[in-house]
Amino acid sequence: MNLTISGHHLELTPAIREYVQNKLERVIRHFDHVIDVAVILAVDSLTEKDKRQRAEINLHLRGKDLHVTSEAHDLYAAIDLLIDKLDRQVLKHKDKIQDHQHTGIKHFEGPATEAA
Repeated sequence: MNLTISGHHLELTPAIREYVQNKLERVIRHFDHVIDVAVILAVDSLTEKDKRQRAEINLHLRGKDLHVTSEAHDLYAAIDLLIDKLDRQVLKHKDKIQDHQHTGIKHFEGPATEAA
């Protein structure tokens, strides 16, 4: 898994990097077929009082790309919200792949063989 963390208008500290990596472990624990992860952390400054922290993630899986965005006044809260949304999407994707809706072979009612 390739992990890229970048910051726009924000200096990434080792604490922030480690926090993102620890949170991503939860997603990887649920679904381990992740190829590439790109995390973008940004600060949107509308006014000096009203700063918004934004976190985005692009998760590249085999056959699917997931994109999640979250915003909050605190960067750590934005990351937590981001990981919660991503985890829900990954679990939904995993359920679609597993497809538990099909019937098993022993319950299959095929054409009856007739004894002649």
